[in-house]
Amino acid sequence: MSATPASGYDPQRYAGRIGVYAGSSSSTYLLNHLQTRPELIESVGRLQVRIGNNRDHLATVVSYKLDLKGPSITVQTACSTSLVAVHLACQSLLGGECDIALAGGVSISLPQKAGYRHQDGGIHSPDGHCRAFDARGEGFVKGNGLGIVVLKRLEDAIEDGDTVLAVIRGSAINNDGSGKVGYTAPGVDGQAAAIADALAISGCKPEDVTYIEAHGTGTPIGDPIEIAALTQAFRIHTPKNGFCAIGSVKTNIGHASAAAGIAGVLKLLLTPARQS
Repeated sequence: MSATPASGYDPQRYAGRIGVYAGSSSSTYLLNHLQTRPELIESVGRLQVRIGNNRDHLATVVSYKLDLKGPSITVQTACSTSLVAVHLACQSLLGGECDIALAGGVSISLPQKAGYRHQDGGIHSPDGHCRAFDARGEGFVKGNGLGIVVLKRLEDAIEDGDTVLAVIRGSAINNDGSGKVGYTAPGVDGQAAAIADALAISGCKPEDVTYIEAHGTGTPIGDPIEIAALTQAFRIHTPKNGFCAIGSVKTNIGHASAAAGIAGVLKLLLTPARQS
């Protein structure tokens, strides 16, 4: 698949089908603002408030507003939401269900300025800094954002003269099941299997990978498990060390929940080292 910046496609003039694959975090605007202002709800009607703030309607409302005729799927898999949306969009393109796909996620928390209570051993940083893959890492902070990529089949993008910023060689998804220490904790074997599948689908060797944009929450439990899973997957094919860098956009913008994955994708696309 190709990721095309500022595509500029007019859905009224584009002959193909355009799909939407996206997910969002819960609407804190509804919880923290609208529900305390009943006069605002009554001014537009409760049905419109539900449609505008219910995550189920995210993708289909976008398709309605933009008159898009391809599949319109709202994806909800917590922190992996926007990456799963990208994966499903790629599969839809490969299967011929659409010709362009919008894929991404959004997470906006209100109030914008709010703190949290740190707990020892918890997931939130004690000092307001996320230090992914750092010995000083003790957790993450909340981030906000929205990210979308425009995807097309590579041969179509080339034929149409699109700007191609990146090519998705392969993707894979799975689940740990119960094979981890707790529901919110990652599992080594599950992650390693997904990485190995993605490598196999892409046709890439581990030595071909020079940088990995990881989940990287900066927690003492999660980061080491992620490194162990990557090592396990790479060791299937190579004994080499030190050829691949790793990082996480959460050190820059915090953990954007449903938009966290797409934020990592966008960071990778804009990385100067990758473009040189």
